Amino acid sequence: MDRPLALVGFMGSGKSTVGKRLAQRLGWYFCDLDDRIVALAGLEIPVIFQRGGEAEFRAFEREALAAALAEAETRRKMVVACGGGTFAQPFNRMQIQQFCKTIFLDVPCEELLLRCAQMTQRPLFRDAESFLALYQQRLPAYRQAEISVDGSGQDPEAVVERILPLLFGTAAQPWLVKKSKN
Repeated sequence: MDRPLALVGFMGSGKSTVGKRLAQRLGWYFCDLDDRIVALAGLEIPVIFQRGGEAEFRAFEREALAAALAEAETRRKMVVACGGGTFAQPFNRMQIQQFCKTIFLDVPCEELLLRCAQMTQRPLFRDAESFLALYQQRLPAYRQAEISVDGSGQDPEAVVERILPLLFGTAAQPWLVKKSKN
């Protein structure tokens, strides 16, 4: 595998958690795009949305993505967890597809709704109806990923175990880093 990996999917699909574990298993560098946006803006994501709306957030996102992809181009062995709307933006999607192998963490909307209802840091989560509408709007973009993995009802390690064979043909490659116990 000579291309970085980009995990895409809707909010709550587990991109950050699965991405960290996948990177650990592969012995690769992990990049959480939302963390990069927070560092770049010097503000938490809900504050960016409150201050400048989604447009300001997307501007920070494009800048953080460009920096992450520039790093990924030289580093290669990197797993990038994209934000829920990153891959839904046509320009971002084109950039990601150019540099990375893309993996869609596919989780049914009902399960995502249950997961996100417990989280307070989701500025685009308002109610079930708008959540479903946003999910339906973004789903065609997610389906453009090279690989789709069922992430429903799965603990993050089980999702990693589903991804590895799709990347390399078998999860038993001798060069893979052993599973961590935490």
